[in-house]
Formats: sequence, C-alpha cells, structure tokens
Amino acid sequence: MVVFRCRDLALLLVAASAGCTRGPAPDEPASSSPSRSTGPITASTSPARITPSTTPRPAATSSAPSAARIPAVSAKARAAGLIDIRTIVPDAIVDMRYATTDNFVHVRLYPANARCLVHKSMAPGLVAAANRLRREGDVLVFWDCYRPHAVQVHMFEVVPDPNWVARPGPFATSHEAARSVDVTLAHAAIGLPCPPAQRVQRHCLLDMGTGFDDFTPRAHAFATDGVSPQAQSNRTRLRTAMSAGGLTVYSGEWWHFDGPGALVERPQLDAPLS
Repeated sequence: MVVFRCRDLALLLVAASAGCTRGPAPDEPASSSPSRSTGPITASTSPARITPSTTPRPAATSSAPSAARIPAVSAKARAAGLIDIRTIVPDAIVDMRYATTDNFVHVRLYPANARCLVHKSMAPGLVAAANRLRREGDVLVFWDCYRPHAVQVHMFEVVPDPNWVARPGPFATSHEAARSVDVTLAHAAIGLPCPPAQRVQRHCLLDMGTGFDDFTPRAHAFATDGVSPQAQSNRTRLRTAMSAGGLTVYSGEWWHFDGPGALVERPQLDAPLS
C-alpha cells in the first residue's frame, strides 16, 4: 500500500491536469477563434477558399480573366475615354464577330485580337445589367462594341440599307462613338452539353430566335412571328437587364443596345481595336 503525503498528492494532480490540455501545434496559431470545420462544405463557405478533393463540375470553373491581367488600352483609346469591357465585366464573353469571317460580309473586318471597347459612360449601365443577369445564371456575350469609321463605310457598301446598317457620315454615333453594343446571352455555367452552333468559349448560348446580323423581320426586338415563346422570353430578360442599366434596345435588332447619348453626333474616333 502506497501512502501519499498531501504535498505529493497535490503535485500529482497538477501534473495530471497539465497533461490533459493540448497546446497549439507548431503551425497552428494560439488564438480563441473557432477551429476550421472538418464537416461538409456549406453554401456559406467562400468558393475562393475551397480546394475540391475531386474533379470539379464544369459549372464551378470560371474562365474570366483577371482585370489585372488585361493589357492597358492604347493611348488614343484612353484619350477618347474608351475602356476594355473585361475591366468592368470580368466574366464577359467577348466574341467579336467582325474579327472573324462569321459575319454578314464573310470577311474579317477587325484584327484577330480586336477588343470590345466601350466609352466609359457605358460602364455603370453594363455593370448593372451584368450583375442582374449573373444572379439569373447568365452572362453577357459581346458581338460588337466600338466600330471604326472605315469598317462602317465598308458595311454600308455591302448592305446599303439604313434599316440594317447605319449610314456613315461625317460624325460618330452609336458603335462609331463606342456608345452602343451588340450583345446576347449565354449560360454562366461552362461545359454544359449543347450543339456546336450554340457553343461559345465553353458556354452555351441561349436561344434568341435568330443569330447575329439576321436581316429578317424575326430579328426585330419585339418580333413574335417565327420566334418561339422561349426565345421571346430570353429577349425580354436581356432587354429588362439592359434597361435596368439605362441601355435602350434598337427596335430593329434584338441584340443592339444604345447607351446614354449614343445618337449624339461627335467627332470621329481614331482608336485602334487592339
């Protein structure tokens, strides 16, 4: 039988108590903040801090470039108040059709690396529209933005109908003034299954009833004949979002939207698109 004196027993109790408390690990800060959860990731967890342990679903991936990686616009563009759309709408899909042969003139009118440039006065409206659409699971696709005067002249030579192609003049308005855009919608999620004709940069385009630069009555913004109810609904959502940003649809083309002062005559711009 072992007999402990009071002093010895007290020392043993203190030692046992100390041994039951784990101090912070060398790489773990000693603080009163709660430990990181080891349970399932919830909707309140910030996506930027999640490192998936399995292959992520396509919808979880973003191909939007960081604004910090977008090169500065040219000195002429900056002097004219032009900005790259990706600096204000980072998830914008830029599909400049006139930089390809997939357009109504079937020739490349812009350099292959053409940017979507808009006047800075359009920024608040486009940001508001993009934010609204993003909440609905969609993103803006930009088909055309600032358009040099020489390109406008060439277009009118091919289609000399002011109902479809604005007649070029001595002053800049609309696209030539960088105060109008041609846009459509795509699903924000990437990698969804859709026909090749509907695919743009790993996104699926929404059905809008016609393609870009469709010179038929079905292309009218409020057309119903030959336009499915789904396409009409998609056009309405696009118009509603753009209108919330103060942009107005051109009734002859569902994809064309004018920003503030788009029809005011201004000096011609001489800014490069690249």
